[in-house]
Parts: sequence; structure tokens; C-alpha cells
Amino acid sequence: MADSLSGTALVTGGGRGIGANIARELAGAGMRVTVTGRTRAQVEGIAEEIGGTALVGDVSKREDVERWAEEAGDVDLLVNNAGIAGEHEVAWEEDPGTWWHVFEVNTLGPFLTTRALVPHMIDRGAGRIVNVSSGASYLPVAPGSGLGSSYGASKAALGRFTEALEGQLDGTGVHAFFISPGLVRSDMTASVFAADAPWTPPELAPRLVRVLASGRADALAGRYIHAEHDDIEELIARADEIREHDLNAIRLRR
Repeated sequence: MADSLSGTALVTGGGRGIGANIARELAGAGMRVTVTGRTRAQVEGIAEEIGGTALVGDVSKREDVERWAEEAGDVDLLVNNAGIAGEHEVAWEEDPGTWWHVFEVNTLGPFLTTRALVPHMIDRGAGRIVNVSSGASYLPVAPGSGLGSSYGASKAALGRFTEALEGQLDGTGVHAFFISPGLVRSDMTASVFAADAPWTPPELAPRLVRVLASGRADALAGRYIHAEHDDIEELIARADEIREHDLNAIRLRR
């Protein structure tokens, strides 16, 4: 039986694709969901569909994120989903401002939302953050893939940020996770991968976030969890072993 949830969630990049499906899943589970994003029509459309709240703005802009935090109130679950890919050019031909903007959205954005919302979670002694990462954070990005040189690097930084954050949150009752949704077909990925690519079913990442929101997987906080390649129930059952042997973590092995 799927987990029933309560409380409030805030999902960045929730107006379409993976973020919209996560917002739908959480609302269906019983959460009040605030959807954020830059495109008003998309964000308001999803919010209206799920009976949630729409907040328009740019996750890479501190003033927008701090406004979201004020308007959203007490947030029990933060899902940092907003993300963009880089240009298709090779690194030495890419515009520096465009290259850096990928980091501003994919890495700075989750930092800003965390900075704005986590102090309130700590005050209440409970809360969860789910950062949506990517296999590109640890797998080589093939030349000509269309993701550029900044995307994988920004997602690798997000993973390390999540691990450091979880360590800093020890004993507060707040936990941080980072997940890969798999290769989900979206506006971004459809322009990069072939139509017959091994696409991940789009419902898997939302279901994983729902389990993480329930608190049943808190012992796995700070670990890398793949929506398609990991069985979250099996990981929960093996949590002591995973922590003891430092599994589901991106490490250098010699």
C-alpha cells in the first residue's frame, strides 16, 4: 500500500516534466503542494490541477527564493527538481555566462532553497530535502551528447553538497537525499537522446520521492538512490548494511 502523507511540500521546476509528476504524486498522497517555476502558465496550470499553490520565479535568484519561503510558510518537504542542460558546444567554444548559468540553476538553486527553508525545519525538529541529481554526475558524458560540459559537473557538485548537508544536519531531525530519476523522456532529454533510448518509466521518480517523504527511508539519507535501478524497499531493509559499508555512495575505489 502506498504511503499516505501530510504536511506541505515545495517542488521547484514543478510546472512540467518530472517536477510536475512529483507534484501530482505528493498531492495525491495527501500533501499540500507549492509548485514553483519561471513559466507562469505552466506553474499555475499544475497548481490548479492538484489543488496546490503556484509561485512564479527563478530558483537561481535569491530574492525569488526568499519570497517563496515567506509565502509557502512551514515546508515539510523540499524537492529541488529545477534543472537545465548546457549548450551543445565544446567547452572552449561555449559562452562563459551560459556555462555558469547551468551551475546557478542546478547547484546554486538548491543551496538557496535549502538556506531559506532548512532553518525553519530545524526549529520544528523535522523536515526532508530531496535533491534531483543525474547519472551524469558520475558517468562520463559522451562527446556530442548535447548536455555540454557543465551539466554533469553541476550535478556532481549537487551530490557532494547533499552529502555535506546531511552531515551538518545530524541530530536535527532534518534529512537530505539525492536521487536520480533515470532517463525520463522530457523536453530536455528528448532533444539530446534518440527516440528509441532506454527511457525510464516517468512514474518511478515520483514514487521514490513519496517513499522518501514518508520518513521510512531516513536511515538512507545522504545516499544516492536511483529511481529505476534501486529497489527502495530493499534498500530500507538493508539500511544498516548500506551505512556500515558506505554503499550507495559515489566514491573513489583503489
